[in-house]
Amino acid sequence: PIALAGTGMALEELRSALVAANVNQPKGNLDGPRQNYTLATNDQLGTADSFEPLLLAFKNGAAIRLRDVAQVVDDVENSQLAGWAGEQRAILLNVQRQPGANVIETADRVKALLPQLAASMPEAIHVRLLADRTETVRASVEDVQFTLALTIVLVVGVIYVFLRSLRATIIPGVAVPLSLIATFGVMYLCDYSLNNLSLMALTISTGFVVDDAIVMIENIARYIEEGDEPFDAALKGARQIGFTIVSLTVSLVAVLIPLLFMGGIIGKLFQEFAVTLSIAVGASAILSLTLTAMMCAHLLQSEHDKKEGALARMFERGFAATLRAYERGLDWVLLHRRTTMFSLLLTLLATVWLALVIPKGFFPAQDTGFVLGVTEAPADVSFSRMVSLQRAVSDVLRRDPAVAEVASFIGADGTNASTSQGRLNIALTPREQRRDDMRTVLARLGEAVRQVEGIRLYLQPVQDLQIDSRSAQTQFQYTLEDSDPDELREWAPRLLAALRERAELKDVASDQQAKGLETRVVIDRDSAARLGVPTQAIDDTLYDAFGQRIVSTIFTQLNQYRVILEVSPKFQESPDTLSALYVRASTGEQVPLRALARFETGETALAINHQGQFPAVTLSFNVAEGVSLGEATQVIEDVRAELQMPDTVRASFAGAAQAFQESLESEPVLIAA
Repeated sequence: PIALAGTGMALEELRSALVAANVNQPKGNLDGPRQNYTLATNDQLGTADSFEPLLLAFKNGAAIRLRDVAQVVDDVENSQLAGWAGEQRAILLNVQRQPGANVIETADRVKALLPQLAASMPEAIHVRLLADRTETVRASVEDVQFTLALTIVLVVGVIYVFLRSLRATIIPGVAVPLSLIATFGVMYLCDYSLNNLSLMALTISTGFVVDDAIVMIENIARYIEEGDEPFDAALKGARQIGFTIVSLTVSLVAVLIPLLFMGGIIGKLFQEFAVTLSIAVGASAILSLTLTAMMCAHLLQSEHDKKEGALARMFERGFAATLRAYERGLDWVLLHRRTTMFSLLLTLLATVWLALVIPKGFFPAQDTGFVLGVTEAPADVSFSRMVSLQRAVSDVLRRDPAVAEVASFIGADGTNASTSQGRLNIALTPREQRRDDMRTVLARLGEAVRQVEGIRLYLQPVQDLQIDSRSAQTQFQYTLEDSDPDELREWAPRLLAALRERAELKDVASDQQAKGLETRVVIDRDSAARLGVPTQAIDDTLYDAFGQRIVSTIFTQLNQYRVILEVSPKFQESPDTLSALYVRASTGEQVPLRALARFETGETALAINHQGQFPAVTLSFNVAEGVSLGEATQVIEDVRAELQMPDTVRASFAGAAQAFQESLESEPVLIAA
């Protein structure tokens, strides 16, 4: 064989020698009358250098050692994986929280461990944080917390402007935080967290929880103004208004019932929002019927003799003018009842019409400062060529003033389906330091990378709220599946080409990789049998030579190191190498592979994806500027209908696009409810 020419050894024999030379098995012990000895040997080779003098065979009285026929080097386990942070080679570690774990707490604990991890590394290895996705989550939560506090202040301030009484303002001013505290308690029992949705519900509830208190205060104050004592007025007013407050609360909660029973991923998201808001409204009703009434009995006083200041009189005149305008409008409406009812009908019809024609979208795009890039080269690209293309793309991106960090990696793994694909994690500078928004930056980066020939770049902004279960080149996904792979290979490219012609869509891509090159070793089984070469021996030889085969393992106290067998890289560059390969026959003789097989070059699929049990192709797309997701999905359905695709090719939206379709289907029922 290539590396062992002149030694009479086959790759199979070399593999067997490596396996036999490096072992780690129990040996037992010697148990004498008084002492016990544990048996140990130097059966394990611990370093690459210790493999070099390994004795393989004797030929013409001369010893053949491993270093005579091979190079032994320390390297990575898989040489066709590579990653970079900026210009430097790097190992990229993505940390994801477990379901149910608090993302901020998880990130803080990981950061706390980094100094300890760095201290255990060699000095040549630098450990640094490339990007922290929780920064936007923290900023969002802080912003909602500020909004919540500001809302409470504004609500209490508006109440004071209308009531013009510090005593009366204190009552709802106490009811609001107490309602929120009660809500926190129930949220704790429900195992809810303080997140964007629950905080948003609390912010909205601030305007609701004060309504019950205001209604109660207004009714009790009316009786006090009529001459009742505050305590009697509180009893009378609370008794009279109690049913109204209960009906107010029930009606508000009833509006939220559809959200509680909404299905799909959207229902899961808004369920916590609806429950939190319902709890807050219910707590405010209980407090209004108890605490608010009690505080009115002790704090409210008759203010007939109180002199109002100039500002209070000005507000009063404004309120009176507003009331007079409302009375005139009400009088006109009651005098023109048919016109009023007709306008109601027109409004209803206009609402239905607008609901049908208004552009429909899903979640608005969020500028988190992070961008995911997917690179795609021709399916037959070599790994070394892909390295140069990926680094060229990274260099272009890092020259943009809006880009702070670029980390990238290539190679077939759990993320990339083949060596012709790569990923880039792009961290932008903080929003306040950037002149342009996310959309402008993405357009500029995409245009700059088009200068790099031989590779395409797809960009999509990373969202805090992301519901896609699979990775794709662009944001939204449309999946085709068929039990007939040939039919799928025919129609998927046709649909892809048609969608790329539509202006409503951009960056349309496919995960179908059907143009890879294949060298097929066609075995002449009769010749192989005649020469005594089993098919297994052919497969083993090919795997030994080109498969980065793990043949042994070095065990240490800290780690495990794989021993990899392959031919020298210079023999892995061309199919011509196969003609120089020898296979060991059952008689022990070396048989040229070309004597029992022929070599054919053709195209093959680098990866075949499945959805369920059927082959599937996923087309991904972004929507053009000014186009809604609803318009984009309709365009795809129209194009599919125009192509008259057979019914055996089943098509459906996936990920965020699928959730959007499901939300549209349930929307009329929820509005009716």
